[in-house]
Amino acid sequence: MQSIGALQQLSWNDPTLTVRAAGASLYITVLAADLVRVELIPDGSQRAAHSFAVIKRDWPLCPVRVSEEPDRVVLYVGGASASVTAARGSAADSGLVIEIGKNPVRLEIRRADGSFVAGCAPGGGFWWEEGKTTWRMSAPAGWRYYGFGQKLGYLEKRGRRMEQWTTDEPLHVLENDALYQANPFFLTLEPAGGRSTGVFVDCTARVVHDVAKADPDVCAVTVHCERLDAYIFAGPGPKDVIGRFTELTGRMELPPLWALGFHQSRYSYESADKVREIAREMRARDIPCDVIHLDIDYMDGYRVFTWDKERFPDPKGLVQELAEQGFRAVTIIDPGVKLDGQYSVFRDGIDKGCFICHPDGELYVGTVWPGPTVFPDFTRADVRRWWGDLHRELVQDVGIAGIWNDMNEPSCFERKTIPDTVVQGEDGARVPHAQVHNAYGITMCMATHEGLRRLAPDRRPWILTRSGYAGIQRYAAVWMGDNHSWWEHLLWAMPICMGMGLCGVPFVGTDIGGFSDDCNGELLARWTQMGALMPFCRNHSRKRTIPQEPWVFGPEVEAICREYLKLRYRLLPFLYNEFYKAAQTGLPIMRPLFLEYPHDPATHFVSDQFLVGEDVLVCPVYQPGATHRLVYLPEGTWVDFWTGERLAGPAHVVAEAPLERMPIYVRDGAIIPMEPPVRHTGERDGRELILHAYAGAPGRLVLYEDAGEGYAYQQGQFALTTFTLAHEEAAGETRVTLVAGAPEGGFQPPRQQVTVHLYVPGQVRRVRVNGQDAQWMPGPAGSVVVTVPAPGAAAFTVEATVRR
Repeated sequence: MQSIGALQQLSWNDPTLTVRAAGASLYITVLAADLVRVELIPDGSQRAAHSFAVIKRDWPLCPVRVSEEPDRVVLYVGGASASVTAARGSAADSGLVIEIGKNPVRLEIRRADGSFVAGCAPGGGFWWEEGKTTWRMSAPAGWRYYGFGQKLGYLEKRGRRMEQWTTDEPLHVLENDALYQANPFFLTLEPAGGRSTGVFVDCTARVVHDVAKADPDVCAVTVHCERLDAYIFAGPGPKDVIGRFTELTGRMELPPLWALGFHQSRYSYESADKVREIAREMRARDIPCDVIHLDIDYMDGYRVFTWDKERFPDPKGLVQELAEQGFRAVTIIDPGVKLDGQYSVFRDGIDKGCFICHPDGELYVGTVWPGPTVFPDFTRADVRRWWGDLHRELVQDVGIAGIWNDMNEPSCFERKTIPDTVVQGEDGARVPHAQVHNAYGITMCMATHEGLRRLAPDRRPWILTRSGYAGIQRYAAVWMGDNHSWWEHLLWAMPICMGMGLCGVPFVGTDIGGFSDDCNGELLARWTQMGALMPFCRNHSRKRTIPQEPWVFGPEVEAICREYLKLRYRLLPFLYNEFYKAAQTGLPIMRPLFLEYPHDPATHFVSDQFLVGEDVLVCPVYQPGATHRLVYLPEGTWVDFWTGERLAGPAHVVAEAPLERMPIYVRDGAIIPMEPPVRHTGERDGRELILHAYAGAPGRLVLYEDAGEGYAYQQGQFALTTFTLAHEEAAGETRVTLVAGAPEGGFQPPRQQVTVHLYVPGQVRRVRVNGQDAQWMPGPAGSVVVTVPAPGAAAFTVEATVRR
């Protein structure tokens, strides 16, 4: 292993500083006043010419002043400056100070106020050996570490060693660290001050993070490739880091509204008659549901893009029957293609040279569900187009609504994946599979997404994937794979999904009830309560386990599942609005508390609660037999969703949680848009909006609405409506005012009525609507209900006089 030595040569070509040292070159590129790219290129290696993660390449030039001194070179970025030559930072309000030591070459990045961002640890920062490069970064005492994608365990990861290597791992325990997703991004949080740094290492080979485990003062990042390509995000807050990271790697496209509904699945519903039975039960039992998934047994001998003619004799007729009842069908597609000379997909792929081969050109054959199996090389654009077009019959003829990409790590039974030595890539640029392994899932999703856009250009593609890499949010929703029907996995569902959200992937969830092992009624009830408020909501289980549809465990559990799934559908305007915001900002829908309250150390280790957006605090019960749980309420006033009780934070409180209740709190000042419950999204008519206004503090809601499908919204066919809450104190009374503006944009909401639930800290004496006295009545959880005619989504004002 070799460490970088003394600086030999220096050159500045805006925006990149090139530092030449013995055996390697270091490239430091200033992309923005809070974003720096760091590349270590050992001699004989090349800088990266392509990335599956990074989509923003052109950045406006940022002002940089280069100062060379006897023992260091300093870059003053943006507004940063130095009042004296020896200053380590400056008093400027923005920008960075990047210092490069000369002997040996060492890197340190600080904000303009002098606060530390990132830098080399003592004892050498940059190291390399054949096939590996390492950056030993300083890990200041007390810094918290989050992200790393799909990792089991609690939210904060200091003291862990983690690998990014996409793996079909059926046993989800801490010892089996590598799972289906690889997202080599993390962010830090200072215990005091709330400042955050982000680090993304763009490498589709194996990546290892040793987060102060081998050395308590070092966070070592090792990539199993011959170059290090890292991006450093200076924040200063965690939201700033995530926003900039998703600007670099892309943001989720707004999904179709139906995808936010409840999905029901099993491995497998083995016949069309069984699928019909599930659909009938859902409607007969008044359980809202939009989607039924078909696992691998719908296929003919596990041949992708085929149907078993005995069990599914009329796929198009089945899908039409489901559609008439308000269901959409989603089919699983694996990447493995059965080696079968009579199978058209195999023959066509062979003719076009689409499959992965050994270095000598011999076809690689593995074993998956179909038996002998070959694998498309999705790193190639022509193969992606070929694969995307294979969806034509499913999408255009049968009417399948979405595609579920599974086994795309890629999974192979012999050694969990295909050999490192098979080759992938465009002609003239083939590389061993080990170098692009982590990109297999994202490139398969790219192929599927591009195909669906071509085949159904008027519909928003919806893809669910098990595997992916940084940037997967551009193409697919992600579920956390083959979890277990364990209470521990109900708990871990929260930090694992929050970790994905911190890495820019907002549309996430876990299999409700657990995939492997047998669920029970209490566990299903608790998991459905939580899953109903997670971004992706699907019940899924495997063969040879007890079925776990909502009605399986008797009337009590069924009633609980029904209530919470109906709550999800009542909350569709709120959830869709949060998806819109995630698509605009890159911030997660399901958020850890520290993201909203980074200055509160009590939030830094909370793994068993989450926020939906900024306003709704969800506190699942994850222990059998529990009827209470401890809840942490951050600063401000929080209103119990079920009782209307107001509680002041910051505080730890004991929440009542009988089996039928999951504690939920709403931030005072929030306006939560809801609507009447429906059995599926196709029943929504948009005529009534229900606003739950928590009016103990000022607040504001900007509500996004569109058709819920298609791309007209990208041509301005959307509506943004602003609602504000204001307070005025006078003579022992409070006047609470809710003002609804007129919608702005090219989409006209079909709204005719708004039902307002006012939650006020006091007794309502009088209510006026548009200046006229109005009737009001007591509502649930201590609210006051006012009905406001709003034809054409007209603007209105509601005033309530409240005596405390």
